[in-house]
Amino acid sequence: MKFASLGSGSEGNALLISAASGSQLGSEPGCSPTTVMLDCGFGLRETERRLQRLGQDPASLAGILVTHEHSDHVGGVFKLARRYQLPVWLSFGTWQAVRDAAAGVDVRFCRDNVPFTIGALELLPYTVPHDAREPLQYVARDGRLQLGVLTDAGHPTPHLVGALGACDALLLECNHDAQLLAESRYPPSLKARIGGPFGHLSNAHAAEILAALDRSRLNKIVGAHLSQQNNTPALARKAMDGVVQAEPIELLIAGQEDGFDWLDCERSEPGY
Repeated sequence: MKFASLGSGSEGNALLISAASGSQLGSEPGCSPTTVMLDCGFGLRETERRLQRLGQDPASLAGILVTHEHSDHVGGVFKLARRYQLPVWLSFGTWQAVRDAAAGVDVRFCRDNVPFTIGALELLPYTVPHDAREPLQYVARDGRLQLGVLTDAGHPTPHLVGALGACDALLLECNHDAQLLAESRYPPSLKARIGGPFGHLSNAHAAEILAALDRSRLNKIVGAHLSQQNNTPALARKAMDGVVQAEPIELLIAGQEDGFDWLDCERSEPGY
């Protein structure tokens, strides 16, 4: 199993997750890999351009997963789905918020703690505290490896910590540094929203989550959704490294413009 980012941040988010054929979850040997997109906050042409950079044909996607209705996550989902006839999975609450934009699209509902299968991938949705109708995040499995994704949440909860335990790789929001946010030119209402219990995870929150996780299998962490105004890659990396510095875990940071190229969920092995 491998994953790649088209871009990560307040201007747009999209993640690809791909599982090789012949996994324990059901693809026949010799079949093409199952690749899904998690969120799409870019315009159609920009999404196609970024997919091309990663060598991914949009027509070969098995579907799109949606976390919540904010435009930096869902803005391009239904245009892409409509053009390439892709099914879209999302919560009923999220659908209620985007139902007009979703007209004519093959929409399929999912909910907290009820796994479902797309080809060689099993997806486990789990709820998080965020200021949206029914936000979900996801854990992806291929029968052997496990990838956890957490990009928009206001604070750590036992539920999300439990969902992300024993992952081999983790995409983890490190949205802001609390001091930089407090000193920023943002209006007080926006500062309160971002730093509040239903906003975004700070570097300290990310470190708190890492400290609470079962990291027995964890070999790769990607810091994601960094604010370009209220955080830096160095600060995000320092916060995470303070927890895992003595462990053989690779730390990376996702960018807004270029995301990151394909990464294997397995330790120290090339992608398939």
